[in-house]
Amino acid sequence: MDTTAAPPDKIRKGDRRRQRGNRTGFTTGATAAAAAAAATLGLVRGTVPERVACALPNGMRVEFAILDGRVERIDATDCAHAVAIKDGGDDPDATHGAHITVEVRRIPGGGGEVVLEGGPGVGVVTRPGLGLEVGGPAINPVPRRNIVANVAAAGAAILQAGDSLAVRISVPGGEEMAKRTLNARLGILGGISILGTTGIVRPFSTAAWRASVVQAIEVAAAQGQTTLVLTTGGRTEKGAMRVFPQLDPACFVEFGDFVKAAFTTAVKLGMRHIVLGAMVGKLTKIAQGLSVTHAWRGEIDRALIAGAAAEVGAPPALVAEIRAAETARFAAERLAELGLALAFHRALAERALRSLRQRYPGPHRLTVLACNFEGAPIVTVDEDTP
Repeated sequence: MDTTAAPPDKIRKGDRRRQRGNRTGFTTGATAAAAAAAATLGLVRGTVPERVACALPNGMRVEFAILDGRVERIDATDCAHAVAIKDGGDDPDATHGAHITVEVRRIPGGGGEVVLEGGPGVGVVTRPGLGLEVGGPAINPVPRRNIVANVAAAGAAILQAGDSLAVRISVPGGEEMAKRTLNARLGILGGISILGTTGIVRPFSTAAWRASVVQAIEVAAAQGQTTLVLTTGGRTEKGAMRVFPQLDPACFVEFGDFVKAAFTTAVKLGMRHIVLGAMVGKLTKIAQGLSVTHAWRGEIDRALIAGAAAEVGAPPALVAEIRAAETARFAAERLAELGLALAFHRALAERALRSLRQRYPGPHRLTVLACNFEGAPIVTVDEDTP
């Protein structure tokens, strides 16, 4: 199932034909299921296999390599240990290379159940809104079911005898990995989440990030928040936090490029006040109505930028230069030299606000923070009424 794409002859910003590596990988959930199945087989057979076939949530069966397999008896309890290494394929991921470690214990007379536990490096849920028990391990519903199914299949003889299997999942270094994710913002502390709806990681997939944006908004709504501050990145988020210091951290969500996913979710969940924080490039793409603002999904509308520049009094020669420029930053920097930065950003913010109102209607109020390249808001455009 792994393939390798040949590099293109030329790569440039905005080129839709740009190729990247396309080797698929596996989710933390699939990796955990493989390690759990291997450890369970160790209890059944007396030896943990070096490779194990695992059923993924999408129905595929995939073979995983297993490390550090052993069967032992601890405090009069039969235990088995197995490790599977998380391979993200060509997808950059904070958990790539993680040693997903599973210990399976046989519980005599437990009633034939499979019980999942979180060990070190697996996050603990501390807030509602994730569809998981507060205080429990951050093992999402689909991988939870998949792990249980694989363990039940591998340990059928044990379960049918009336004993239970306790499956403890750990991730060495998971707490550090989690610092490169949105977990803390979601109220998942102390480690990573065990994730995956299909078991497969698509190379440079946007699905995981989009899902995390939606999940963050759902957490804010579950906590009763009615104001949501959507920012395109970390710098704009910090700037927005200085503007709205009274808001709970859950109200701030970095949505990256996923305009449609963020705004449709916010509207659907009844947010009453939606704030957008963005720099000139993303602000322009939002103003032109793009659902995804990534450079490869759509280029800057130079006519829109030039029109905003002309509106605020830029000389015709500069307007022509802006119309021919590759980036929105060129316009922002040149207009700043003329003292027109505030007026220009206001004009773009107004266009963005009108576009958002048209594309995502509802009873909510909109505010746009147009930020400089350090993330500090230059101007705020507010909508008194929808």
